[in-house]
Amino acid sequence: MKKAVIRSVILVIAAMFVLAVGTLFCLSIAGHDNASAPEGWNITLMMPENAAIVTAVIMIVLAASSALLAAVLLISVIKIELTARAEKKENRKTRFTRLASIDRQETEKGKENGRSSKTRPGAPETPFNITMEEFTEGFRNFAAGQLGLFYDRSVIRTYVAAMAASRLTILQGISGTGKTSLPYAFGKYVNNPAVVMPVQPSWKDRSDLLGYYNEFTDSYTETEMLTQLYRANYDGKIYVIVLDEMNIARVEYYFAEFLSLLELPDRTSRRIRVTSDSRPSDPELFEGGTLLLPDNVWFAGTANNDDSTLAISDKVYDRAFVIDLNSRANPFPAASSGPSSITAAELQVLFEKAVADYPLSEQLRDRLFAADKYLSERVGISFGNRTMRQLEKFVPVYIAAGGDEDQAADTVICHKILRKMEGLNPVICRREVEGIRIELRTLFGPGKLPECEAYLDRIISGER
Repeated sequence: MKKAVIRSVILVIAAMFVLAVGTLFCLSIAGHDNASAPEGWNITLMMPENAAIVTAVIMIVLAASSALLAAVLLISVIKIELTARAEKKENRKTRFTRLASIDRQETEKGKENGRSSKTRPGAPETPFNITMEEFTEGFRNFAAGQLGLFYDRSVIRTYVAAMAASRLTILQGISGTGKTSLPYAFGKYVNNPAVVMPVQPSWKDRSDLLGYYNEFTDSYTETEMLTQLYRANYDGKIYVIVLDEMNIARVEYYFAEFLSLLELPDRTSRRIRVTSDSRPSDPELFEGGTLLLPDNVWFAGTANNDDSTLAISDKVYDRAFVIDLNSRANPFPAASSGPSSITAAELQVLFEKAVADYPLSEQLRDRLFAADKYLSERVGISFGNRTMRQLEKFVPVYIAAGGDEDQAADTVICHKILRKMEGLNPVICRREVEGIRIELRTLFGPGKLPECEAYLDRIISGER
């Protein structure tokens, strides 16, 4: 822009010079009156009169052209400057009003606490006096005493252990059994209320979860889920996001990107794309239009199996942990229990301690591989490395929460292995049920796997 201004000034000076010369020519022509000069000759300019007139006209035209060009160039410079200022002003205006508000709040907190607003609390520096069993029992009593929600101990243990095994828990069963209430109560218990997002039948991609950019208003429609994910990047609390009636739309469509990111072993690579472009005024925690999917966020989906819903694919079931809630627990006198101040880092410490204290026994490994081999040969189903990794976390946490290994194995086999039979021919499944039942009783003992037995009974009755 500076070069354009300099060129404009040079053109103006040139125009003034040419105009001055042309004017002198005109004055000389107009004032010339020399009797001794040959006819048609201008003594003053020392050139023919006609040539002097033509030269003067050319000079005036050149001067006018230079002045016009300089004016056009200056106008262009002014327009460019105004456009640049407008763009600069536009860049200062953020598209994300809610996220910008979070940035401001965290900046103020950082100033008060003497730390950077982008610094998240890390792992606990000092040991905290709570065990996994105390944590789960406190949750059960809190839900009953404070919220009037009653759950069996096995359900509470399974839910917490499932959080150790997977970032996505699917709660399914008949209506009114507390599927949505369980993660909601957990959010209340850890002092950070869960966000409940009712899934809509029209959902097809991640924009239904994260929001979308409105070109007409030049603003971003921010969902509650996006706001929570962004806020979770700032602090160490436990965040729970509930996808209510998640299978009323195709889970593998709208939740596909999350399913892929949660599988990445490198947590710093779990970045979810929010916008296709990047602006200087975008939220502080954005990088190239992406946001980190923090490791203090857990998802819980509720699912009904009826005519109004869609079947959940094996891809989703394989990555999630499933809990069946088909009955309500009986009310019980709850011990006094308030909310817990546990952070995500502290909960992770409890998970790691459970894995260290109650590692998967070789006996259970052998039984699982034997059951897997039998099922693979008879009905063609098997579990892979992902299920084994989940099992190595789920079982220890379940035991640390007060359960035993057989109960944990019963839950895993029923929900992670036998569930795969739902995609098989019903006739083949019914034919093989008794053989599977005998194999499991041989490996684990009669009556040791009640959930598996009940599941096999439902296959025979045609409920599965």
